[in-house]
Amino acid sequence: MEGSEQSQTRTELLRSKRDATRYRILVQIAERQPAVSQQEVADAIDVTAQAVSNYLQELIEAGHVEKHGRGRYEITKEGVDWLISRTDNLQSFVEHVAEEVIGQVDVESAIATDDVSEGQRVSLAMRDGCLHAIPDGDTGATAVAVTDAVAGGEVGLTDFEGVLDYDLGAVTVLSVPSVRNGGSAAVREDVVARYTDEHDLLAVAGVEALAAARECGLTPDVRFGTPKAVREAATKGLDVLLLVVTGQLSLHTDTLRDGNISYEVIDAADD
Repeated sequence: MEGSEQSQTRTELLRSKRDATRYRILVQIAERQPAVSQQEVADAIDVTAQAVSNYLQELIEAGHVEKHGRGRYEITKEGVDWLISRTDNLQSFVEHVAEEVIGQVDVESAIATDDVSEGQRVSLAMRDGCLHAIPDGDTGATAVAVTDAVAGGEVGLTDFEGVLDYDLGAVTVLSVPSVRNGGSAAVREDVVARYTDEHDLLAVAGVEALAAARECGLTPDVRFGTPKAVREAATKGLDVLLLVVTGQLSLHTDTLRDGNISYEVIDAADD
């Protein structure tokens, strides 16, 4: 019950639109006093000048603001105290959300290499493009398990420490001519075969690229959303072979460049 009342106190300013507007107007007066333009205040908080006038009258009656003539207002000690109390409550609520709410959901998942118990600190490694939790590892990056897990299952992790040390993947881009320029028939199978075994994933972009892969007896791992998918795979440490029709080449290389992923472009129709 006490926690509920405390939470209500913290969020009082957020739950009351009137109090929130009074708060914002008092802040504007404190920043601008003694010469205060109602229109400038209205523009700053996105309400009408008439609304500001009405709220000012209420603040004067409540003893939070004093009027010293036309367009001259000053926040009183009572007004400052009210502003401080609401600010403290708001700050307390923000800290509560940041530390107790967001902190609780800041959980990543990983594949457990062996059985893991909740509360156990594990080492971390990137393997096959996926984060792995190693109960008896000795890598520099560690985290604490928030769930139990069996070997091969997923485990929730939080309280990360250290740096996860692994190499980014590289991308070999084989450009495939458009159908107007020969399409998949122009692709040299020996060129494709030269790079196939050196990569973890095969991605294709464009009909001509898909046809070329099939004619080489290959089954693509990725066919859709390839610009971001290839970049993401390389970011996770996987080497990718990308067959891409020439019309989509720049889209893919630009995306790789933006992600600081190294790549090499090779003409699949050339020796």
